[in-house]
Amino acid sequence: MPHDETAAGNGGPSLSERLQQKLSAVRQNGTSTADPATNGAAPDQTAVRPAVREPEVREERPAAAAPAPVPQASAPTQRTERTQRTRATRPSRQKRPPRRARLRLTRVDPWSVMKTAFLLSIALGVVTIVSVLMVWSVLGAAGVWDSINTTVRDIVGDQAGSPFTIQDYLGTDRVIGFTMLVAVIDVVLLTAIATLGAFLYNMSAALLGGIDITLVEDER
Repeated sequence: MPHDETAAGNGGPSLSERLQQKLSAVRQNGTSTADPATNGAAPDQTAVRPAVREPEVREERPAAAAPAPVPQASAPTQRTERTQRTRATRPSRQKRPPRRARLRLTRVDPWSVMKTAFLLSIALGVVTIVSVLMVWSVLGAAGVWDSINTTVRDIVGDQAGSPFTIQDYLGTDRVIGFTMLVAVIDVVLLTAIATLGAFLYNMSAALLGGIDITLVEDER
């Protein structure tokens, strides 16, 4: 090869060296066009990825049991349930037996009994006087006394020459006076009897224990 020898004799690069330089230039151009994003990166760095992946072994843990869903009742259903509960509780309250308290009357104050009996007897006397006066007035307005006078005159006759009148014996003044006397006696007797009864009750209660009284609560 005369060209190689001339080039070698002239001191230039040989043919093999030129071929190696061109191959290296082609390789550099190929790597730069294949991966332009990695400028300045080493061309020999290649990522090796396995073709077949090994199956990943995972430890299976027992899943916790999920809580059962609680059904949510609608608003009308909740209201009806509340009303039913209140209605169910009302009869139980009404069925509660009434409370009772048992007491024993062992002593009565004679002074309080005397005052109460005195006032009640005065009221009774006033009522008696007013009732007698009203009855007497009604009988006089109805003509009862006139009919009695006529009947007595027809039976007895005019013996003394003066007509018979029942008002001479049973006049209004006499009847009211007699009624007032009875009312006063009634006041005295009722007051004395009530006071004496209080003393007797205290004596009997000291011996026998008195009267038992049971008080019951009103259910209304």
